[in-house]
Amino acid sequence: MSHNITPNDPIDQQPTIGLIGMGAMGAMYVKYLSEAGWKKISVCDLPTKYESLKAAYEGVPGVTVFPDGHAVSRISDFIMYSVEAEHIDRVVSQYGPSTKVGAVVSGQTSVKAPEKDAFEKYLPNDVHIVSLHSLHGPTVSPIGQPLVLIKHRAPDSALHFVEDIFRCFRSRFVYLNYEDHDLVTANVQAVTHAAFLTMGTAWASSKSYPWEQGQYVGGIETVKVNIMLRIYANKWHVYAGLAILNPSARVQIDQYSSSATELFKLMLACDEKTLRTRVYAAREAVFGGATRTPIFLTEDVLDQFTIGGNPRINGTHSPTGTNAPRSNSHLALLVMVDCWANLKIQPFDHLDLAATPIFRMWIGVAEYLFRSTDRLDSAIHAALYDVTHRSDDLEFVVAARGWSQCVSFGDFELYRRRFAQTAGFFESRFEEANKIGSAMIKAISDSNKSQSA
Repeated sequence: MSHNITPNDPIDQQPTIGLIGMGAMGAMYVKYLSEAGWKKISVCDLPTKYESLKAAYEGVPGVTVFPDGHAVSRISDFIMYSVEAEHIDRVVSQYGPSTKVGAVVSGQTSVKAPEKDAFEKYLPNDVHIVSLHSLHGPTVSPIGQPLVLIKHRAPDSALHFVEDIFRCFRSRFVYLNYEDHDLVTANVQAVTHAAFLTMGTAWASSKSYPWEQGQYVGGIETVKVNIMLRIYANKWHVYAGLAILNPSARVQIDQYSSSATELFKLMLACDEKTLRTRVYAAREAVFGGATRTPIFLTEDVLDQFTIGGNPRINGTHSPTGTNAPRSNSHLALLVMVDCWANLKIQPFDHLDLAATPIFRMWIGVAEYLFRSTDRLDSAIHAALYDVTHRSDDLEFVVAARGWSQCVSFGDFELYRRRFAQTAGFFESRFEEANKIGSAMIKAISDSNKSQSA
């Protein structure tokens, strides 16, 4: 195994790169590896997909399709399993024994505990384990995004080998062990996903597209709607595996549900003193020591990303000519920060380490609300005394409890059905939302780069 290999090396000096599993993330990996110029990329999926996969990659530079994982494993110097976390044990048990002597094996699962167990059980002792995880979805460019590398059972030379292969992604390497990976990903993804899954289920239960009702348009609402739609446009198993198989995630999702219930009870009781004390205590715990440049863009910039291209239509014109958004309890955000505070999670600690684009935006909108006393007081007042959103807030609390129970049961089929039911309601808007959401992510990313320059 040589160091400093590049896609420009002669073909006989390049490693054979194998991918087992050609779902959305596997396809993304192949796309960037091929475009970078790697010339020996071996891929496979289920044997039943062999012919269709061959047709899909006919003529794609450097890519050879094989019928199964045995064929890929026996010839590849680097092998990546890109399969759902709940299937990793079965797939590695099947193909792991065929691994080429001295090869480096990796996994691209979002939860590493099952992956670690499978690798240690089924991989021969004469192969190395250096795992990885791109902390973004398949439609987001890997450039500048965190790529976690886990050197588990391997010498430094094996880690450098993997770095060389994926340097073409231009991602930011983050070095963790398996256990820290699962804790960090729970912190940056589990509750964030739960929040947006809950929003979607609540809106679907109300049988309304929120941005068309004049109540959820502009600024913070733009981010909520876009990210919710992007999540439901993705594969359900990505979120199910992270939530159900990661013990840290279960605890956090349960706390999110508890925070939603407790804050909503204070709203119903009109207990302003207790609600204000709790919300401001959460603000101090999460944002009190933060001195970094704020993430969030202005509402005027975000308005260009409204689904359907509608400007903010529900506000009133202020003397300066700008639209003022209607008052809103922003319960999802109050709950998010209360949850972080109760779990003693410091989201900014993970921001530079392993933040996904969605997590970055979610901290951004929370920060935007909580760092402004006027905006936060307005949200508290609306939560207590403005019933405009009360029915939606009720649906939100019910949905949060439902998702928490679903995860606690550990039932993938129940999770799939719950996800699919909500996704079906919003499906007609997915294509538009993905395009707009990608542009919004890029705009926020570019803004942060210019602020930090």
